[in-house]
Amino acid sequence: MSHDSAAVSEGVVRKLSGRRRREIVAVLLFSGGPIFESSIPLSVFGIDRQDAGVPRYRLLVCAGEDGPLRTTGGLELTAPHGLEAIARAGTVVVPAWRSITSPPPEDALDALRRAHEEGARIVGLCTGAFVLAAAGLLDGRPATTHWMYAPTLAKRYPSVHVDPRELFVDDGDVLTSAGTAAGIDLCLHIVRTDHGTEAAGALARRLVVPPRRAGGQERYLDRSLPEEIGADPLAEVVAWALEHLHEQFDVETLAARAYMSRRTFDRRFRSLTGSAPLQWLITQRVLQAQRLLETSDYSVDEVAGRCGFRSPVALRGHFRRQLGSSPAAYRAAYRARRPQNEKPADILEGPGPLPSQSRRTAAASSFGLPGATASADTGRHASDLYAAARATLPGQRERPVG
Repeated sequence: MSHDSAAVSEGVVRKLSGRRRREIVAVLLFSGGPIFESSIPLSVFGIDRQDAGVPRYRLLVCAGEDGPLRTTGGLELTAPHGLEAIARAGTVVVPAWRSITSPPPEDALDALRRAHEEGARIVGLCTGAFVLAAAGLLDGRPATTHWMYAPTLAKRYPSVHVDPRELFVDDGDVLTSAGTAAGIDLCLHIVRTDHGTEAAGALARRLVVPPRRAGGQERYLDRSLPEEIGADPLAEVVAWALEHLHEQFDVETLAARAYMSRRTFDRRFRSLTGSAPLQWLITQRVLQAQRLLETSDYSVDEVAGRCGFRSPVALRGHFRRQLGSSPAAYRAAYRARRPQNEKPADILEGPGPLPSQSRRTAAASSFGLPGATASADTGRHASDLYAAARATLPGQRERPVG
């Protein structure tokens, strides 16, 4: 069941312990956490806006570890509470974690587990999902995080059902969100769940943000493989694929280059990335088509051929399924938004990769194609197509490449 761009599960929610209070929200901070994400729940739940019709929460800011908490720009924070204060909270929010590669403090994980066992609602914003996963609170559950870290979350915690397309996921007593602004979406969703649409709308007006954003974070996706795969033997195969996107080849070709059966290759690729190889290949071809539509005057038919699609019909179908528009409409919207004094990129001569990119370097470092900046707009009308169209869809069903 979906709700507010979230995947919602109707699992059993534990009864809240008598020592906890629904109106108390504990925010768990760690050193090294980014200040923007950390400030989101502080602003939503920590400011008295009863004059605007927003019910009041009681905020407890808790340090997840000893010492001053260093954050963005070298600032140091001192939290007024420690982990013991979490015992009073009906909602516990982890707004961020400093590193997706390092384990959180065990004391903090124990506090989260106890809170969950006693019926508290546990919330992970952005990389805070890694803390919830480390505590075992996401096992067997749907969850999301920033699209850039979703493959790593899926790889490190295979029992978590990671969906990188969602802005947030509400699974009853455990909730997670995508990056940065999606944390605001989830906090508004919590207020809406607790106090209704009018209260959430009043808060959104105070924050000058939409009360509900349609769609998911797939439109902001910009690369589809995690950085650490660069050291894996599959790196050479993916580098070759990125260099030869203009040729017609399929996943069987990639499996053969990796000296693996198709089944073994699919399983290995998924275990490293959380994504199916066919879906990744289609996405890279669509991204290449976007770049050619932006930087050249090739016809749509020519773009299809230069991106490895067997026909313009195949390009149009995959382009529309992933981006919600036709290639021609995307190009028109992009050119309408481009400043008049901006010079278009050199037209690509020949069938190879764009001259401004090193496919092998891109594959070794990020395994993706860096995209243009994306707007926060969510509409699909023509003026928004370019801003909303930079996307990969790791959750899409596999389809033939051409």
